[in-house]
Amino acid sequence: MSGCRQLWGMRQFVILGHEVPTEPDFALDNLTGAGRLDLLARCVTASMLLSHGIREDVRTHLILRDEFTVQFDSTELRGLHPDERSAAALVRTALEEKEEAIGHIPVETSPGVSLIRRGFEPTLDALSGTVLQLQEGGESAVDLAVPDSPVFVLSDHHDFTDSEQEILAERADNAVRIGPLALHADHTVTVAHNWCDTDGYKTY
Repeated sequence: MSGCRQLWGMRQFVILGHEVPTEPDFALDNLTGAGRLDLLARCVTASMLLSHGIREDVRTHLILRDEFTVQFDSTELRGLHPDERSAAALVRTALEEKEEAIGHIPVETSPGVSLIRRGFEPTLDALSGTVLQLQEGGESAVDLAVPDSPVFVLSDHHDFTDSEQEILAERADNAVRIGPLALHADHTVTVAHNWCDTDGYKTY
């Protein structure tokens, strides 16, 4: 994609998957039935990929059932293609190594992909940056300055649970809506990138 300018530091996405299996025995031809892993896989591709390449300085953290985190790092990432099966296969490969994940020490399962045995709260605590909870009732993004190192937190097809809301009430700098309509999680990731790319929808 020509003309794209880097306007940010590290950009991160934390995506909560409430029903995704933590066993690697799901079929890649039925990702909808695997706890809506299809949606999380599309979030990965939306966060990582440009039209003809991979974004710089992006990390995406998939929280699986508040037990494991699969982390994607665009700097080292290899083998990701613009389809949900590709991303889901990387998640499945990560879960195949879950016995090697001891404590909070990450295990690299493929280039740019790591598995960590920790849930939402410790993952959020380990990240640095401005934490922005993406939700329909948040403050309008057009009224906010784009932070240098945003950490976007969003949920899958379920709303945030009460316990997740409590964690975010303590740790999120803002609750933000990035548009006037509710979007699917993967579309929300794309619009969040656009908000950052355009310095708050100001520069195209």
